[in-house]
Amino acid sequence: MRYAAAVDANQKDIVAALRAVGAMVVPCHAVGKGFPDLLVGYLGDTWLLEIKDPSQPKHRHELTPPQKLFHAAWMGKPIVTVFTVKEALQSIGAFRGKIS
Repeated sequence: MRYAAAVDANQKDIVAALRAVGAMVVPCHAVGKGFPDLLVGYLGDTWLLEIKDPSQPKHRHELTPPQKLFHAAWMGKPIVTVFTVKEALQSIGAFRGKIS
C-alpha cells in the first residue's frame, strides 16, 4: 500500500512558529518511506518531528506502517510526534510564554 505525501493542516503553523524562534526547518513530508515530516535545527541540535493533526479522527493519529518501521530503525535522537505548536516548540526546547 502506498501512503500519500499529504501535508497535515497544522504543519504551516508549526513551521512558522519554529522559524519564528530561530529554528531552521526543512519540510520532508514528501520524502516518503516513513521519513518524518520535519527536519529541525535549533541551537546546534537536530530533531526529526512527525506532525499529526489533532482535528483528524484518532485512527489518523497513529503512525503508518512505514513510519513505525522508520522510527524503530532510526539511530539518532528519538523522533518526536507533535500535534500542536506548543508541543513542537517544547520538543526543541524553545517553548516560552503562553500558547494554547
